[in-house]
Amino acid sequence: MNARAIGLVAGLLLAANGLSANLAWAQSGTKGPADLDVNPIGKVMTVTGSAHIEHPAAILAQANLPGSANAPAKVGDLVYRGDIVQTGPDGALSITFADSSSFNVSNNAKMEVNDFVYDPNGHSNSSLVSLTKGTFTFIAGNIAHTGSMKVDTPVGTMGIRGTAPRVEIREDGTVRFSTLVERK
Repeated sequence: MNARAIGLVAGLLLAANGLSANLAWAQSGTKGPADLDVNPIGKVMTVTGSAHIEHPAAILAQANLPGSANAPAKVGDLVYRGDIVQTGPDGALSITFADSSSFNVSNNAKMEVNDFVYDPNGHSNSSLVSLTKGTFTFIAGNIAHTGSMKVDTPVGTMGIRGTAPRVEIREDGTVRFSTLVERK
């Protein structure tokens, strides 16, 4: 099957599913033309300034998903496994994921959603997000409590078990990590 036929099939599947409002959350396996992840795992909640979300899997299948590399991100845009989130000098955005994790992405930042497997009734959930530049604050959701939530940075990978970290990746490559302490 050639790339044009795969794109047509993917487009028809997306239209048939209507990118369902209930967001089928479970994602797993490897990505390839035959088994692309077409189920959203998150949603953009706020955007200011310039921000973009690339959908590399959609580009591979030639599907036309919102938030392509040339279109600015907007509130309500869906996020998929494998997406790359980037903000400009005046940009910031927040994303809420299916497990209730919430990421705030600062200006001049880049983040990739490498993996996301979530079953609300499961105990083998997992996520991996790579932060390569910028400042991020996030609140861990259910995956941190029912599986393995990991955040990769240029200096190491953090295992998150249910907290509210702040990660700053500076221009010189150094990383500053802090957590918010909840007072009782």
